[in-house]
This record gives sequence, structure tokens and C-alpha cells, in this order.
Amino acid sequence: GVTIVYPIVYGNIATLLPQKKVPDSDHTHKWTVSVKGINGQEIGHFVKKVTFKLHETYSNPQRVVETPPFEITETGWGEFELSIKLQFIEGSEKPVTLYHNLRLHSYEDDGSISTSSKNKPVQSFQYDELVFTDPPETLYQILTMHPIPTLPSKPSPNSLYSLQAEQDELRKIEEAYRKVQEQMTIYKNRNDKITKELEEVKTELERIKK
Repeated sequence: GVTIVYPIVYGNIATLLPQKKVPDSDHTHKWTVSVKGINGQEIGHFVKKVTFKLHETYSNPQRVVETPPFEITETGWGEFELSIKLQFIEGSEKPVTLYHNLRLHSYEDDGSISTSSKNKPVQSFQYDELVFTDPPETLYQILTMHPIPTLPSKPSPNSLYSLQAEQDELRKIEEAYRKVQEQMTIYKNRNDKITKELEEVKTELERIKK
């Protein structure tokens, strides 16, 4: 009947590379993706290893990190979804897989890439909780031997997780929804036009038959 909740933060920081920083490459940004406790605590006391699965265009897209800090640094030009698989010290505890959309750019309200802040670091982090229900005895002892971090009463401006990140994600969802609605309206108008034209053709055929 024991449940232990451990809060974590995962995501990425990205910076614009100086021109031609990576020879013979079209990479424009340097980025680091990581997973930690909410206040920057390392989680190596109960996490055995973390596997980051990148886009298939990267050489060796599956990167395994077995010691803290659980992070990887790469360069690239595009945004994509990557997975972060956590495996625990106690082997019988089921692994947890997280998903993160790598973010390289800041965006305006209309969804376009911001040019005014292109030289500023971009941070995109998500808050989540690892929930251990009736954990194995070994894992239970490890977790209870270390203090479990808690959210600060007032989020620090320098905190990796902020309301701004959440608002950015909501804005992107709203923008995607708006674009879908626009496309649906366009297709509906096209369908209505085609239906009208078909009716006109049928009418003309009936006239010719008569």
C-alpha cells in the first residue's frame, strides 16, 4: 500500500552555433537534452541508466548514459520528437519512457520563428512525476534514504521548469488547432463547390436526354 512520487524535469537547452562552427555540415544549433530532479538534483541513486533515442538521421541514434548527469549534447538543424527511457537500479521495476519535442527556436504568437531572440538560448523543459506503487523493498529503501525534492513555493526565474514553457506548449497546440480548422474550412468549401458542379452536370445531362 505504499506509493512514492518523485518529481522530475526533462527537456533541452539550445543555442545558435556561430557560422561554419561545424565544418562540412548544415547544422545550425547546439543542444543538450537532460533529465533530472526538479531542483537540478541528480537521480543516479535510483536510476541505473537512461537511453536517449534521437532521430534516425543521427549516427548511433540510440544513446545510453549510465552515470549522472543523464544528458547528451549534439548539434543539428531540425526539431523532432525524441524518447527518454529510464531504467532503475531495481531491475524488477518497469522502465519508464518519456517523450520530448526537441526545440531549437523561439516562436511568435502567430507560430513564426522569432528573429529578435534568435541569439538567445532556448529552453524547453517539462515537469513530470515518477510514481512508484508498491515498489520493491530495495528501491523503497533507496528512495526513502534520500530526500525527495519538492516544488518551491515561488518558482525561480532561473528554474529549468517555468510557467512560460507550459504556456509555449499551449500556444503551439492552439496554433496547430487553428491551422487544422482553417484546412477543414478550405476542404469544406472545395467539397461544396464540387458538389454544386456535380449537380449542375446532372441537370445538364437530364436536359440533354430530354
